[in-house]
Amino acid sequence: MNKATVAHLDSQTQAVQSSIHYWVAMPQPETHLFEVTLHIFNYPLSVINLKMPVWTPGSYLVREYAKNLQDFAAFAGAETLSWRKISKNNWQVEKGDASEVILRYRVFANELTVRTNHLDNTHGYFNGAALFLRILDWEDQPINITIVPPTPQWQITTGLPSVKEEVNTFIAKDFDTLVDTPFEIGSHEIFNFEILGKTHELAIWGQGNYQHEKLLEDFSRIIEVEAEMFGGLPYQRYVFILHLLYQAYGGLEHKNSCSLIYHRFGFRNQDKYERFIQLVAHEFFHLWNVKRIRPQGLETFDYDQENYTDSLWFCEGTTSYYDLVIPFRAGIYDIKSYFNHLNQEITKYLKTPGRKVQILSESSFDAWIKLYRPDANSGNSQISYYLKGEMVSLLLDLLIRSLHQNQRSFDDVMVKMWEQFGQEEIGYTAQQLQAVIESVAGIDLADFFKCYIHRLDDLPFNQYLQPFGIQLVAEYDQTPYLGVRIKTENGKEIIKFVEMSSPAQAAGIDAGDELLAINGMKVGANQLNERLQDYQAHDVIEIVVFHQDELRQYSVTLEPQHPTKYKLQAVENPDQTQEENFFGWLGVPLSSIRSGK
Repeated sequence: MNKATVAHLDSQTQAVQSSIHYWVAMPQPETHLFEVTLHIFNYPLSVINLKMPVWTPGSYLVREYAKNLQDFAAFAGAETLSWRKISKNNWQVEKGDASEVILRYRVFANELTVRTNHLDNTHGYFNGAALFLRILDWEDQPINITIVPPTPQWQITTGLPSVKEEVNTFIAKDFDTLVDTPFEIGSHEIFNFEILGKTHELAIWGQGNYQHEKLLEDFSRIIEVEAEMFGGLPYQRYVFILHLLYQAYGGLEHKNSCSLIYHRFGFRNQDKYERFIQLVAHEFFHLWNVKRIRPQGLETFDYDQENYTDSLWFCEGTTSYYDLVIPFRAGIYDIKSYFNHLNQEITKYLKTPGRKVQILSESSFDAWIKLYRPDANSGNSQISYYLKGEMVSLLLDLLIRSLHQNQRSFDDVMVKMWEQFGQEEIGYTAQQLQAVIESVAGIDLADFFKCYIHRLDDLPFNQYLQPFGIQLVAEYDQTPYLGVRIKTENGKEIIKFVEMSSPAQAAGIDAGDELLAINGMKVGANQLNERLQDYQAHDVIEIVVFHQDELRQYSVTLEPQHPTKYKLQAVENPDQTQEENFFGWLGVPLSSIRSGK
């Protein structure tokens, strides 16, 4: 079967005789076990080599999906075939001259995230990388997938096209496509809507306080704004899968779908709702940036090991920059909300000590061992490529706009990257990315990249904000600086983080210690700041903790207040150029920031 046959754009395609056919059943969903049957036809070699991916694109951590696979067996008709496992994720089956081979295995699925599998008596959800075996050297073969729900009432939602006249059967043009297309199976709600002549579906599993009419309206606005930036939508049909849980958050992009997970009661509170909309804007922006505009290190996926790139700051950080501004452009929230969200991001960045330790390109490269594996020292030793990448993208956007009176912006970088690399899906190098940004800016940015991506120089926010009549100011409260973060866990006040070079660290206090008292008086996480306000900088206080079940007392010398947050505000007496630049940037007068309107 040629690529034109399977690269169909309709929701259905003609029945195709595939050499690879998966059957996914879930007869006892309460056991959390997917039962997978794989039919392989006319495989040319006597030994079939199969591997389970160790990671899934978009989530840069080796997750060892093979750990959930059990009950592997292989057959040719009634004959049991010999097989052996030669590595953690590699099975070999001796098929001899058999023309049809049937493999059976089960996968335990009880982890509901956007990158794993979950099955219970309400639904089944899976990602291809976490469920399907890859047949080596047959990755380009089309694959049929038949879903066998436990009851006829369960419906199936996926971005794959269905096979005409085949019940609950879908087709992926190759293994990459199968990995890139999650399935939601169950009693979820489905909402269909059309935007710019393209079909969209929103599948929602779980109860929550959302209003689907508002969701569809705001999803539509996001889609329209992003489509306008890139000149259209690169698909015929798109699927949003939304899981609602208690205090959950996450998303994973796919080429014509995305998976979202969010707090079931996070839709009525305006700030929480805006955070959800930013998540939607982020994952949808990945349609272009990451899924099609990809660095060379992610151009061809190696599912057996880490895939390295030092450009995740652009893949994720730039996307994070846009996920704040796109809802503003779409009219979902106003300029005050946009600046509030931007202030929170800048504050988070400037209050992360690790920004002084880890360079941005290294943060991108080391995602596999650091970002997804935080520990008690992570805040001191690393910086998120999402967060600093967002800050760098902000500065580059401001620089380009100021150089060209808002006639150019980072939007032009995205469009040029789309035209040069995304449309044909040609992986770019870090040097090519820099060259595109320089071509839009019209200047040499070697020093910028050297200082802010490859070195630890402080980001000069005010230098880039000044042409727009904005300045970044630090805000303080009356609390002297101790340098710890406390969280109540199981009735205990646990020190979760001790900041590098802080008074607490200098005294010997460790993350994981249980805080008991300050100057002989019990203190909890909620009272810590209030208690510290009873003291002045340079006061010595006695802190009592349990350290590995041993009672310890420390003398701690408090330091002067550190900034509690950072805020963007209008400069006093802006000139006409600043007023014009600000309006050209955000489409509202600078006075709207000054007056708080």
